[in-house]
Amino acid sequence: MRRLFAAAAVLACALSFETHAEVLIGAAGPVTGKLTWIGEQLQRGAELAVLDLNAGRGVLGQPVRLVIADDYCDPEQASAAARKLVADKVVFVVGHYCSGASIPASEIYEAAGVLQISPGSTNPLLTELGRANVFRVIGRDDAQGTVAGDFLAEHWRDKKIAILHDNTTYGKGLAEETKRRLNTRNVDEAIYLQYEPGKSDYAAEIARLQEAGVDVVYVGGYHTEVALMASATRDRGYPVQFISGDAMATEELALIAGPAAEGILFTFTPDPRRNPEAAPVVARFRAENYEPYAYTLLTYGAIQVWAQAVAKAGSLELSKVIAALRDGKFSTVLGPIAFDDKGDPTTQSWVWYVWKNGEYAPLK
Repeated sequence: MRRLFAAAAVLACALSFETHAEVLIGAAGPVTGKLTWIGEQLQRGAELAVLDLNAGRGVLGQPVRLVIADDYCDPEQASAAARKLVADKVVFVVGHYCSGASIPASEIYEAAGVLQISPGSTNPLLTELGRANVFRVIGRDDAQGTVAGDFLAEHWRDKKIAILHDNTTYGKGLAEETKRRLNTRNVDEAIYLQYEPGKSDYAAEIARLQEAGVDVVYVGGYHTEVALMASATRDRGYPVQFISGDAMATEELALIAGPAAEGILFTFTPDPRRNPEAAPVVARFRAENYEPYAYTLLTYGAIQVWAQAVAKAGSLELSKVIAALRDGKFSTVLGPIAFDDKGDPTTQSWVWYVWKNGEYAPLK
């Protein structure tokens, strides 16, 4: 029913325009696979943003049409998704979510002259490669890892710390940044361990941590594996503290882990649902019985940034839109956003959250 309603609304908006060529934009993320819940957040945010743009006469008086591409959070599929979007002649892509998908896709977009704004890729390499067409509306893992390393050093200096990662661009990168900061604070981890993502059971890894007497484990990886690890510790009666990063900001973590999600700590951006600028958009999502978690509003905000930059440039031409992005400040559901010369937000803030009673909330 929601899809039919959204499609009808988009059609109604399109019919309100005079005859103009459409402006095609893409949204790329894990529509299928283990991160489908994140993919739905991206898709929901993109769909409503485009609906709202078209209700306000689109961009430069032209209607906007959204094209969805599934990257499965996989480098090869991300490259295929990027090539498809380029072939579809999109001028802008909001995506990808996984850093391991965004980075290879960014090369394809650069060669084709397509703008990319990621709502969720945090690995520093995405913008360190120096591609002028690449931006993001979320912070970087060198900043996030610094916050995590400091937190571990301040609260668990005299405890046994383990750092785990899944060997993905995101997970390994975040774990390494956290380890680097922790070690800089003259604290050494007891265990540094790579685990295999995608397994259905992590009892062996948890047994190893328990035998070593680990008190706290920092995980660089995605929520599905962290949820299974937390469940394994609960099954063993092993009271270890789990800490992780922004990938924990999805309701599926609690659905997988159940009561074992209780007390998991993680870093994420300040919750955009609490922004006054986001209140009308949040209310509309909730009216459709959808809670706009995490990357929903980050995606909506990325599209707002693009539309405002196009309006400022008075053109869809990539070089002019890039100039507008680098020289402007944009009003979004995420609050005001401006970019540095690399394409990163000039203001980065990482906040601590805790899972409690099936929801995540700021850590008091």
